[in-house]
Amino acid sequence: MTDEKIFRMTKNIRDVLIAKKIITEEKIAQAEKEAKEKNSDPLDVLIESTALSDEKLGAALSEEYGVPFVDLQQETIEEGVFNMIPQIVSETQGVVAFQRTAEGVKVGMSNPRDSAMRHMLEKRIGEPIVAVVITPRGLAKALSKYEGSLAESFKGIYHRIKDAGLSREERDEAGVELVDTLARHGYKNRASDIHIEPYTKKILVRFRIDGVMHDVLDMPRELSDVVVTRIKILSKMRTDEHRAAQDGKFRFTVEGEQIDVRVSVIPVTNGENIVMRLLSSKSQQFDLVDLGFGENDLKIVTRAIKKPYGMILVTGPTGSGKTTTVYAILKILNRRDVHIISIEDPVEYDIEGVTQIQVDPRTNLTFAKGLRAIVRQDPDVIMVGEIRDPETAGIAINSAMTGHLVLSTLHANDSATTLPRLLDMGIEPFLVASTVNIVIAQRLVRKICPKCRVSYTITPEERGLIEEEEVLKGRILARGIKAITQVKWYRGQGCQQCSQTGYRGRVGIYEVLEVSEPIRELILKRADSEELMQTAIKGGMTTMLDDGLEKVFTGVTTMQEVIRVTRT
Repeated sequence: MTDEKIFRMTKNIRDVLIAKKIITEEKIAQAEKEAKEKNSDPLDVLIESTALSDEKLGAALSEEYGVPFVDLQQETIEEGVFNMIPQIVSETQGVVAFQRTAEGVKVGMSNPRDSAMRHMLEKRIGEPIVAVVITPRGLAKALSKYEGSLAESFKGIYHRIKDAGLSREERDEAGVELVDTLARHGYKNRASDIHIEPYTKKILVRFRIDGVMHDVLDMPRELSDVVVTRIKILSKMRTDEHRAAQDGKFRFTVEGEQIDVRVSVIPVTNGENIVMRLLSSKSQQFDLVDLGFGENDLKIVTRAIKKPYGMILVTGPTGSGKTTTVYAILKILNRRDVHIISIEDPVEYDIEGVTQIQVDPRTNLTFAKGLRAIVRQDPDVIMVGEIRDPETAGIAINSAMTGHLVLSTLHANDSATTLPRLLDMGIEPFLVASTVNIVIAQRLVRKICPKCRVSYTITPEERGLIEEEEVLKGRILARGIKAITQVKWYRGQGCQQCSQTGYRGRVGIYEVLEVSEPIRELILKRADSEELMQTAIKGGMTTMLDDGLEKVFTGVTTMQEVIRVTRT
């Protein structure tokens, strides 16, 4: 599977093979014919038929790419060096670190011409790399050093599914094992989401790890029905429905920990696209300090939570951790003398002591209709999963006016934008001004791995990146720093704990806008978000950018991460 994706018979390689009389034109023509029948690549056919030895192929690849060939089957692979590159990157990109030399770390590459990959590897390893070209057989030998790789696990299951002698029950069991393997490897690699995407000739599996997508596996198209049916059965979805979007969830246990999986299936042009979100029980144990709230922001949030009524809004784009923040606040409020009801779509975690309602379009149970029913259930605290429309916004605001503490999320770029957004939904300014207590805006950044964190001198490239961002540069200098080179910078070198990425886990960066008297006056005047933001900053609000910079200077995250999530 890996070889097919990474190695290709380019015109140059074909010409080199013929010119050096390594392979005759007739054999290449025959390989091209076979490859067309198999929907494969001529180079794969020649390798599988053993018509092309590693030594001869290596010579051709070396001439094509202009770098030396190394036969990894004959080389000693140093374990400490090998582990510098994560398993997923090695398998999907065809790169292997195998020896340390005086010039740098030797890295075998299927395509040494890939300058972007070389740059990424140098940053990840933290040392110069010496690129050499490798063959598919050499790559396979090196990858076999990984214990229990996803590709190897998949091959064994796939061969069983292909076996014509298997009974229906045995094929179903293999399908069960396949989905279980994907879920377990997702958990093992700290993936927050598993994407299963159908294409014309294959199914692509991708993991989102610390907010970044990684291609991890290509599966044959014929497995689509096996995988989709198994996931639908687990998630209690209709297996005979292929033209409508469906949502569901299931639970599995790994290493003694319960993992809730939220599943979304939607029809696409090539079949059905599946996204599985892995929700670890550990996430429910976070408090506001763990999530990354600074001391001043924590005081404002705590003050708002103690109020008997009003509204707390959490804003940010999809995947910015809004629901986790709301759950952390609910955890504080969840006492026996308080009645809490939530309406969510979907219910991500079951919280003991909270009455949770799942939105269900099939029974016309929408946020608005559910919220109307909730206020007749005598709650103290109401949690609305998301304010999506004017009707829901109006009911939520009125609930906050009539003695309830209301928590909800809303999609907005920053805290100041949220207030005019409510006005645009048709809510009267005096209602917004008198009910909203605070607005929390947030993003998620990757945390530097604490095991391999080191300080370093900023590079000219990094300095140039900061110089380009005028607002960022201004905020740094506003902290009393005379020159960017004076700052103590941190990064992760990469270790086994973080799969050599330098990052492990994520943390929030926040801005908490408290609706003070000056802010209320601006809301009543329908002021724009820029004026609201400037007034909030004068009143002492820490912006997301400033909160991010604080986490950079204390070694929690990197400047690149803050720029990535705050750049608009």
